[in-house]
Amino acid sequence: MDTDKEDSTSWWERVKYYAQLAIERVEFGVNAVKELLSTLTSDERCGVMLKFEDINPEKFAQLVTDAPDWVEWRG
Repeated sequence: MDTDKEDSTSWWERVKYYAQLAIERVEFGVNAVKELLSTLTSDERCGVMLKFEDINPEKFAQLVTDAPDWVEWRG
């Protein structure tokens, strides 16, 4: 059994799930998104933000406008 592939798949599924949650939280403000991201690893945060932009570029643009320092959240 290839556990690396399974781990990779489950990691990516988590990232997609959290990206969707982040998108939903934009309407509640920057701090709601930041709070969600603070519970994730730095790799997950980076993946979430990349997937967020991919899934919903309009809301991502709104977040970037509201929080120009969002890049710092990835670290």
